[in-house]
Amino acid sequence: MFEGPVQDLIDELGRLPGVGPKSAQRIAFHLLAADPADVGRLQEVLQRIKQGVLFCEVCGNVSEKIRCRYCADARRDATLVCVVEEPKDVLAVERTREFRGRYHVLGGALDPLAGVGPDQLRIRQLVSRIGGTGPADDETDIAEIIIATDPNTEGEATATYLLRLLRDFPGLTVTRLASGLPMGGDLEFADELTLGRALSGRRAM
Repeated sequence: MFEGPVQDLIDELGRLPGVGPKSAQRIAFHLLAADPADVGRLQEVLQRIKQGVLFCEVCGNVSEKIRCRYCADARRDATLVCVVEEPKDVLAVERTREFRGRYHVLGGALDPLAGVGPDQLRIRQLVSRIGGTGPADDETDIAEIIIATDPNTEGEATATYLLRLLRDFPGLTVTRLASGLPMGGDLEFADELTLGRALSGRRAM
């Protein structure tokens, strides 16, 4: 244990996902030795990310404006919506260059043990979009929902729940990414070729 603010910084860094005790210690001492101007820029960016980043009113993706670049782009296919868990998954799908529709970010996956149920996710907003009562005035005719949740226990549970919820919508096709993604993985870590094939070979549910 170190004293004072150094240990406080290590403790806070250790709360970040994927940062273990050793990594937190290395980052803390790197910041301690860094030029004050570099640390100042980091502080400024951290302030801006809390004050200047919005969530798209339509899909829930991170954005600088009320609508993200994908929802504001009239060239994208408004009849095709890819449902993902987190904003990072949007970038993973975009890297494949296989998808030209729009997105819906749930904000996580169903995980009852962690207290995450349907009410904690943006499922109600998805149903509103499909029913034509969402904030976008050009999405009254969504024809296909692609469920692109992670291929793990929580992602599969979320996909099953969405299927039960959406299958009674008339004229709506619900599909799931094709097999080929490793079970237990995250979309963001899938290579572009594998994810692209899973997207183009998606199966009806």
